[in-house]
Amino acid sequence: MLEIGSYNELVVQRVVDFGLYLNPKPDEVLLPLKYVPENTRPGDTLRVFIYTDSEDRPVATTLIPKAVVGEFAYLQVKDTASFGAFLDWGLEKDLLVPLSQQQDRMRPGKRYVVKVCLDELTGRVYGTNRITHNCDKNPKDLSEGEKVDLLIYGITKIGIMAVVNNRYSGLIYRSEIFTSVSIGDKTTGYISRIREDGKINLTLKSPGYQSISGSAAGILELLNKKGGFIPCHDKSTPDEIRHTFSMSKKEFKKAIGGLYKAGRIQITDKGIQIHK
Repeated sequence: MLEIGSYNELVVQRVVDFGLYLNPKPDEVLLPLKYVPENTRPGDTLRVFIYTDSEDRPVATTLIPKAVVGEFAYLQVKDTASFGAFLDWGLEKDLLVPLSQQQDRMRPGKRYVVKVCLDELTGRVYGTNRITHNCDKNPKDLSEGEKVDLLIYGITKIGIMAVVNNRYSGLIYRSEIFTSVSIGDKTTGYISRIREDGKINLTLKSPGYQSISGSAAGILELLNKKGGFIPCHDKSTPDEIRHTFSMSKKEFKKAIGGLYKAGRIQITDKGIQIHK
């Protein structure tokens, strides 16, 4: 059986003027001549991507799509029609995102995070940017504190939405964001909490000791750049601390507390300074 929307390892069956036929009948598929590697002969095995042409017939290509079925990608809209939008995913035939699968009406030239899906009934590959709805809701293979891969797909009033490990959806609260983040960005993060309803809370900083250790190093580095003194301390406002150090007040207090105990800094009512 051909796996539509995925890579397939197929054997060359016969050569024709316009390409190669791969795989035995009744599941043979054409690899057009323009995609045929040089010196390919019957009996050779080729790794090809299978999708459907404009007449819904399976066709093979050696081009590499930007995402296969089940994966997420940040793609640009090439054109739109009354029934959907056509996105560039690296193949000759664009990826259709039907109107019913658009979170908001897509516009030509703009980029969106989409998931590549397969319609099992028709064998057609399509895209959706209704990301949260199309993510796995049962994160049984994740654990709190685990390092994960993130793809930012949405910005809300309470935080940033991200695809987790190309499978789940998670939320980074605004209070946990200290650097500039944009839709389409790929980064690493950490699981801060897995709620009883399966929803995932994320953080961009490693929790526990590693985070505080890294924060402490960042504070020392900034102190050295500022001549050894910064007018921030444990009584400074959260906004002042976030603006200066790109971290929460809670994390800042833990970090300077550790530096103070280690004899690396002094804490005064005017700020912190490197211990001389």
